[in-house]
Order: sequence, then C-alpha cells, then structure tokens
Amino acid sequence: MSLQSVRAFFAENAPDISVIESPISSATVTLAAEAYGVEPGRIAKTLSLRIGERVILIVAAGTSRMDNKKVKAQFGGKPKMLGLEEVAEITGHEVGGVCPFGLRAPLPVYCDVSLKAFDVVVPAAGSTHSAVRITPERMVELTAAEWVDVCEHRPSGGYGA
Repeated sequence: MSLQSVRAFFAENAPDISVIESPISSATVTLAAEAYGVEPGRIAKTLSLRIGERVILIVAAGTSRMDNKKVKAQFGGKPKMLGLEEVAEITGHEVGGVCPFGLRAPLPVYCDVSLKAFDVVVPAAGSTHSAVRITPERMVELTAAEWVDVCEHRPSGGYGA
C-alpha cells in the first residue's frame, strides 16, 4: 500500500522522479547506503515525532543526529519518537520506509539543514526496499517543508544514527 501511495504521489506531483527498488533491505541508514551506492550522509532519514499533541516529520541527513534541545527550542516542546505501530498508522509507511511523500494524511514536514550539504539525497519511498533520488530543494518544494536546524551535524562519511 505504502509504496503505491508514494508512486501515486510522484506520478501526480513530479512525474520526472522515479521510485527505485532494491533487492536488499534499505531499512537503516547503513543498509540504504549500501543498497543505493551512496555515502550514509546522503540517505535522507525521516523521523516521526510527537511534540505535545502535534505529530511532525523531520527529514535529516543520515549521519546527523537529532538534538533534543534544538528541537525543543524550535517547536516549543519535548520531542518523543512515535512507536512502530503509531508510525505506520499515522504516516501509512512502515518503519524503515517512512518518507514525507504519499502520506496517509498531511503532516507538517521539516527538513534539517544537514541535507543542504548534498546536491542529491536518497530518502525512502514508502517501503524498506524503495527510495528516490532527489535534490533537497525539490523535496522541500514537493512536501511544502520548512528548513530547520535541529540536528547535531557529523561528517558525511560517518554513521551517527
């Protein structure tokens, strides 16, 4: 279901972007980097958070790590990661395939400035075996995201999450 909703999202909003599938799992930053032949920093991971009553998505470079103090300052509350079932129920995507595209219902999307270090990033596409290649700017445009600075930034070669 989830992969289809992402395909439908791109067919309608960006037909020039194709979903790519991998025979191996891309459910973690490390696996995704291997599956798509990129360094871990280029993997755009999507974090599903609850802050008070709000649920938001933050997309960040794979090697960055969320900074709770920055998130609290930006959004006015303490962030709490959604549980596995909650993630699937709210986003329509399984953990390991969560992305800001083809969501079950609209959610606020924020892109961390860590993504700006890359010309192209590789976020998941609704399943643990799919992704897209997209510029950070285009991702922001397509998801009506807002740029934020809420992560500790690490070199693109390392793995920090």
